[in-house]
Amino acid sequence: MSAAPSFAADPTPADVEARVADFKARYSSIETQVGKMIVGHAQVVEQTILCLMIGGHALLEGVPGLGKTLLVRTLAQVLDLQFSRIQFTPDLMPADIVGTSIVVNDDKGNRMFQFQPGPIFGNLVLADEINRATPKTQSALLEAMAEGSVSVARKTHLMAQPFFVLATQNPLEMEGTYPLPEAQLDRFAFKISVHSPSLGDLTTILDRTTGLRVPMPERVVTADQIIEMKLLVRAVPVASHVKEYIGRLTLATHPDSPYAPEVTKKFVRFGASPRGAQAIMLAAKVLALRDGRYNVSFSDVRAVLGPAFRHRLILNFEGQAEGISMDTVIKKVIDATPETMA
Repeated sequence: MSAAPSFAADPTPADVEARVADFKARYSSIETQVGKMIVGHAQVVEQTILCLMIGGHALLEGVPGLGKTLLVRTLAQVLDLQFSRIQFTPDLMPADIVGTSIVVNDDKGNRMFQFQPGPIFGNLVLADEINRATPKTQSALLEAMAEGSVSVARKTHLMAQPFFVLATQNPLEMEGTYPLPEAQLDRFAFKISVHSPSLGDLTTILDRTTGLRVPMPERVVTADQIIEMKLLVRAVPVASHVKEYIGRLTLATHPDSPYAPEVTKKFVRFGASPRGAQAIMLAAKVLALRDGRYNVSFSDVRAVLGPAFRHRLILNFEGQAEGISMDTVIKKVIDATPETMA
């Protein structure tokens, strides 16, 4: 991949066109390489890459064996990032994640404390089966995910950039799981649902994984190039009426809001936070760049509303009793919210 063209503070149309074309080519190459290993999860792959391009963290939920861990490992290979894996178990402690201070001897024989970094210090961190650990251990990720740093023994240690946490979790009804606290969930830009493959996809998976030749993805994007792509995402302009649409969609998930439709008032206890609106705007910008556009459309916004909101809404008792799904609520919120106000 060629070096990205320079992008001045006041770019010319030619600068913009070149930079957008470069972004689109890199994004496409990432999808192509990931597709060599991951079959039948096109939407999951797309949403995960979107999350990385906005600098956010993703939570992948699905039953064991659907390829969630393989997806994260493949991304680390394709993006040429330092990969770190943490297997969450009930006996895992916070120090096992962030690290701890140990006593060492210097050259003169004097004892001193030295910080020993934990596995959280990587570019792409896989928090595998995160909801099998206790809430105390889960919370050890909060500072790293929100601030890009960890504090140990009154000292703050910065994470290497780019820094992404991709967590996997099993459905809460499965044995041996703990629900993630709302504050933890809100740190994830997206919650991505991973479903079972179709018959055709399953046949392809068998062909690729049980033969002599296993496809190997190539490294196509470096850490510096990812940072460049993230900066371009933030530079994409968003029209005021599109911003207002995102704002009204967010407020429509709050039952006490004047924009709330009947489904929200009936089934929702708490709506999406401003972090959800931020995730929507940034992800919509990525979709625009992926399609070769330097402006955000209403359809871009609607396309990312599900993964940005499904873990941020809290149903009330009636919603839980009726078993209504978050995706159903979100779809009805979209249907009830006009693109522009009359």
